[in-house]
Amino acid sequence: MALNNTYDARLQQETAVGAGVQLLLLALLGTAIGMGPAGWLTGLAFAFATWAVLARALHRSRLRSFGPANRVTLGRATLVGGVTALVADSFESAPPVTLLVGLTAIALLLDGVDGKVARRTGTSTALGARFDMEVDAFLILVLSVYVATQLGPWVLLIGGMRYAFVAAARLAPWLNAPLPPSFARKTVAAVQGVALLLAGAELLPRPANLAIVLLALGSLLWSFGRDVRWLWRTSRMPAEIPAEQQMRELELAAR
Repeated sequence: MALNNTYDARLQQETAVGAGVQLLLLALLGTAIGMGPAGWLTGLAFAFATWAVLARALHRSRLRSFGPANRVTLGRATLVGGVTALVADSFESAPPVTLLVGLTAIALLLDGVDGKVARRTGTSTALGARFDMEVDAFLILVLSVYVATQLGPWVLLIGGMRYAFVAAARLAPWLNAPLPPSFARKTVAAVQGVALLLAGAELLPRPANLAIVLLALGSLLWSFGRDVRWLWRTSRMPAEIPAEQQMRELELAAR
């Protein structure tokens, strides 16, 4: 019991350090751009929520070590917190586009790093995968809010689709079934961040940004539609069919 408490204390220290770094980043941003109340409050809320949720998840998971991959993801979460504060502040004053784009670009570039680190160090965990996914989803949501101010509220469909799927799964439990690995799904997810980053940077004419984000949304609708169809077919398969045969048939149907 004492050993478990020691591990738990170390894990909580890691999350506390992460929260401290988040506050430091907010202080630096506030000093650099004179961030207003909306940015400060949103950034602080993000930092507190991240610390509280992650600390609770770590306590329940009973991990023995936070791990290098989770540290990378925590660093990405810190950057996402900075982006969130800047986007919130943009509703009160002109946003520092270069700074916002820079933080977002680094967060997106680090997206594939934590997974590679986890595999190479043999520290892959369900918690780490979920943490990574939630950070990605929230970044896309925040970026969609920012780009929606330029192109229209329909862009929020990109950021809200994953959360709508989670909400739908509460009403339709068959949506909670695990999905097979898919390179196409990962590619579509990566495209969303890149497309929103390009549109947010405003380097291209508005029609070009509109086309890029529309294509991203179309690919996301296709990806979610394919996964929902796969899950529906899985839920309708007779229980007496061997699991391996079910998987082969469903993989063929998903192609």
